[in-house]
Amino acid sequence: MSTASTAQATSTSPPDTEAAPIRVGVSACLLGEQVRFDSGHKRDRFVADVLADYFELIPVCPEVAIGLGTPRPPIRLVGDPDSPRAVGTRDAGKDVTTDLADYGRTMARRLEGISGYILKSKSPSCGMERVKVYTDTGHPAGSGTGIYAAEIMRANPMLPVEEEGRLNDPVLRENFIGRLYAYHRWQCLMAEGITPEALVDFHTRHKLILMSHSPERLRELGRLVARAGSEPVEPLAEAYGEAFMATLRHRATRRRHTNVLQHLMGYLKGHLDGDDKAELLELIEDYRIGRVPLIVPVTLIKHHFRRHPEPYIDRQLYLHWQPAGLSLWNHI
Repeated sequence: MSTASTAQATSTSPPDTEAAPIRVGVSACLLGEQVRFDSGHKRDRFVADVLADYFELIPVCPEVAIGLGTPRPPIRLVGDPDSPRAVGTRDAGKDVTTDLADYGRTMARRLEGISGYILKSKSPSCGMERVKVYTDTGHPAGSGTGIYAAEIMRANPMLPVEEEGRLNDPVLRENFIGRLYAYHRWQCLMAEGITPEALVDFHTRHKLILMSHSPERLRELGRLVARAGSEPVEPLAEAYGEAFMATLRHRATRRRHTNVLQHLMGYLKGHLDGDDKAELLELIEDYRIGRVPLIVPVTLIKHHFRRHPEPYIDRQLYLHWQPAGLSLWNHI
C-alpha cells in the first residue's frame, strides 16, 4: 500500500469495511523523512520497506508540527518521570510541553481511524517508554514516556502501539502486528453496527487466537459474550473490546501455541492414518521444544485441513490472519 507523504495534517476516518486500507501512524523519521533535530532521519528498514507494502503508513513528526523546525536545538524530558516536561537541552526556558501535549490530543482526534502506531524509541516527544528523564540540574531522574506519545496512548488505550526497536524482536513483532490486524477487524465490526449475533460471531472466529494468548481470559471473554442478547449490546461490546485487546497484549507463548496445535489436531484425528498422525505429533513436539519454528507444524496442519475441511476451523482466523509475506511465524 502507498505511504502518505504529508507529516502534519493527515486525517483518517473510521474504516467502513474490513476491506478498507489498514492505516498505521508512524514517526516520520522512521520513514526516512529528514525531520530530526539535526536534519537527519532514523529510517527503519522493516517499517519503511516491509510494513509499507501491507499498510498505509501515516507519518507524523510532532516537533516539526509545533514549529520547532529543522535543524533545531534538541529537547529532553525533565522533572517527575510520571509527569515530565519537555524543555531545551541548552535553554531550559524553552518549554514545549504544552505544545506537544496539545498536538497529541489534536492528532488523536484526526487519526481516530488508525489501527496502530509505531513510535520512535527514546524520543522526548514520541518515545513509548523508557525515555530518559533528567533533574533540573541535568542528572538522571528515571524514565518516562514522550509527551506526544503519552497523549496518543491516553486518548485510545485499545490502540496497538509499539516502538521500532522492539519490532526487531520476533515475538514482539508478531504480537504487535497480530494486535494491529485484530483491532482493525474490531473497528470494522463497530463501524458496520454491532449486534448480539455479530459479537458472538467475532468472538467465535477469534477463539483459537485468544487461546494462544490466554486460555483464562478466553473463558472470561466467553462469559461476556454469553450475555449478548440479554442486555444492551453497546455497553457489552465496549467491555468486550477492551478485554479483547487487553488479552492480545499478553504474548502468545510456545506452550500456548502448542496447546492450540494439539487442539487443531483433535479435529483431524478421525481423518489421518497412523503415519500422518505420528508425523504431525512429531512436528508439534519439535516446535514445543524449540527445534522448528511455528510455521512448520502450521503448514502441515493447513495441508491436512485442505484435504479434510472442517467448518468450525474454516471460520477460525488463527491459521489465516497474517499475509505470508510477513513471515511472522518463521521466527517464533
